Amino acid sequence: MKYFLVFVTFVVSLSANAAVTEWVDLTLERGHVYLPVSVEGVETKAMLDSGSSVHAINKAFVNKNELDLASGGKMLIKGVHSTARRSTYNNVKVNLFGADFTLNDVVEFSMGHHSRGLLLGATFFHPFVMQIDYPANKIRLLTRDSVDMNKAANVNSAADKEHGMPIAQIEINGQPLWFLVDTGNSGGIFMERRYASMAGLFESVEGEGYSSGVNSSGIQEVATAKTVQFGPFEISDVKVRFPAPGETTNLESQYSTTSTRIKGKRIAGILGYGLFKDFLLTIDYQTGKIHVALPPDES
Repeated sequence: MKYFLVFVTFVVSLSANAAVTEWVDLTLERGHVYLPVSVEGVETKAMLDSGSSVHAINKAFVNKNELDLASGGKMLIKGVHSTARRSTYNNVKVNLFGADFTLNDVVEFSMGHHSRGLLLGATFFHPFVMQIDYPANKIRLLTRDSVDMNKAANVNSAADKEHGMPIAQIEINGQPLWFLVDTGNSGGIFMERRYASMAGLFESVEGEGYSSGVNSSGIQEVATAKTVQFGPFEISDVKVRFPAPGETTNLESQYSTTSTRIKGKRIAGILGYGLFKDFLLTIDYQTGKIHVALPPDES
């Protein structure tokens, strides 16, 4: 992909009394963001998923460490390709960024190896402004009074207050569309087939691939968008995925329970790591304000 800055932007500046955490190293595994975390006193990794409206715990992690967690109720979870009812836990003790938290309604999922213990959804970060420096593999949290996101925001975006997920408008081949901003999505841009048609992507289909959601998998077509406008950046030659003919999707993040209409805006798809990987991304989860920039050159 090639990047073109189409108008002058600025790096988010902090006030003199800025309250921020230290930068914490994150791990990128196939595009997923993982943070060091302690769950019930056990050191593990937590996946950050800003497109999720729930928190989740890995069944393999629970079994490996023989955790005795307080059972909650059942929760209906919609994945990209199907829906399933899952068990939940309450009073799950978590330590992250040096602070202790207790989480309720934590959904049990199969998340692969037991070293991946937890998934943190958008509501965990709702009280903060979050910065992810993707090229440097670092993350930190800012208090909302430390930065004026109303002035700093340079992406047309909003918040879904019911589910806690930010949404952003981008342009694909000149077609403006709204997407979920999902740091838990290891792909780049995934969208519903009818919106891919609106963006003229059928003409540039290059092949097919498979997508695995929390409950099932599906076949997707892959095309290249000539341009994608993301805030002040125009990006060329961007890979876009959408369901193959005959395939159906719920069109939410892996662990989402939302419908495809948020704040009156029709959601075309999901934005993920493939789009964010070269940027410093700043998100205010309460207001949905987003700032995107190239990280400072520290050379």
